[in-house]
Amino acid sequence: MENAQVILIVDSDTDFAAWMRKQLETPTTRVLMASTADEALKIYMAEEPALLITETHLMPFSGLELLVKVRQRDPNAIVVLVSAFGTTQSVIESMKLGAFDYLRKEALPFNLKPVVDAALKAYGDMRTATTFKPQLTVEEHQDSIVGKSAAMQQVFKMVGRVSHSDAPVMITGESGTGKELVARAIHHYSQRSAKNFVAINCAAIPDQLLESELFGHEKGAFTGAVAQRIGRFEQSEGGTLFLDEIGDMPLPLQGKILRVLQDGEFTRVGGTITLKSNVRIVAATNKNLEREVAEKTFREDLFYRLNVVRIQLPPLRQRIEDIKLLAEYFLQKVATRKHLPRLQLSEEAIQVLESHSWPGNVRELENTIQRASVLATSDILLAKDIPLGVTEAAQSKAGSEEAPLSVEEALKVLFKAAQADEKLALLPWVEHEFTAYAMKLTNGNQVRAAKLLGITRATLRKRVGRLAASDGLDSDPAE
Repeated sequence: MENAQVILIVDSDTDFAAWMRKQLETPTTRVLMASTADEALKIYMAEEPALLITETHLMPFSGLELLVKVRQRDPNAIVVLVSAFGTTQSVIESMKLGAFDYLRKEALPFNLKPVVDAALKAYGDMRTATTFKPQLTVEEHQDSIVGKSAAMQQVFKMVGRVSHSDAPVMITGESGTGKELVARAIHHYSQRSAKNFVAINCAAIPDQLLESELFGHEKGAFTGAVAQRIGRFEQSEGGTLFLDEIGDMPLPLQGKILRVLQDGEFTRVGGTITLKSNVRIVAATNKNLEREVAEKTFREDLFYRLNVVRIQLPPLRQRIEDIKLLAEYFLQKVATRKHLPRLQLSEEAIQVLESHSWPGNVRELENTIQRASVLATSDILLAKDIPLGVTEAAQSKAGSEEAPLSVEEALKVLFKAAQADEKLALLPWVEHEFTAYAMKLTNGNQVRAAKLLGITRATLRKRVGRLAASDGLDSDPAE
């Protein structure tokens, strides 16, 4: 076996390491073993193996630290990390530090051979390739993207891989899957993390105001422009600008976004001075932009400019194994932020959660857990405590002889929610939500919406303006 490729396995569980060795050793592959990180480092320096497979939890230093030491010696070193308790942070951090892959031990019987074959092939390719030195300047951060499913592990790996560049990123997925949270993670792990991350929802702002929101305006540029305003591009200078729901951006404005991407220049509304822009663009949409391009509702040239790297987020129904983890995370979050008792999920409640289709995805799950926590009457959530099927129940109740909630009963629900969240300003919240819902019920007809709310159309316009100014967004990690 003089010309055999060498694989070094590092694991304090010698039985598990021996099992991997048995799976991988062939007449052309020699497998070495180590049980500690310092022993592994000595063997690596002496043998220079083609592949290093290391457990993350080692002594006297971790598998991540071993990865760093090895790649300091050889920037092209191929390292696969394995762990029985992989976290979001460790997955992203390992990929950022240059790991070839990150595998959970429970999946090794299925994934070990394919990953090792791919790694050894990459080793052969790298021997004739130009060396690449990754940037290792990411600060430690406890990320709040929750998920252990295979689909989410791929998302974490992509976040780690794209973080070293300034290339535009397109995040796609259904509403509520966590697109803004992924965008924030990309910014956090990038070289721009010290600068601002600015988000804007292109669908939440009226077309006539969106250009001013993005590029700013000069004093007197239009009625109501009483002072110069700095737009989102200037606010995010040197950092990251997140364009949510980019598929809803009007065509004329798409051309101006394209100019910024191509030339790095823009002009404020009503201005004559050309400003330079150094901003990384991360866009997101729940639409099929390829179809929008075919139907001429989205510019093809802008699509290709934005779609340099794509990250597709899976719907929650395709990552059922994450539902329990997410529910427990949201329970802890509610208890911490709203000063409520920490609740527990019963097995029956988990079964109910896992059997639901979650059309609203992670956002719907968080809202469900929040409602269940506020209305809980014990410290254990049972199946009956999970408020699913609210719409269907309401429709059924409307068709029955039972009377709907009285105004007094509805007010009791609102005030109970306000008492549960001491930071909730009830009257502004009610105005915001009622205005948004009235506009939704009337399909944006301001005359009908004003009549429904019992206010004048002029008053409604002011409220809609305030709604647009706040973007109608919740920047919470669960978005």
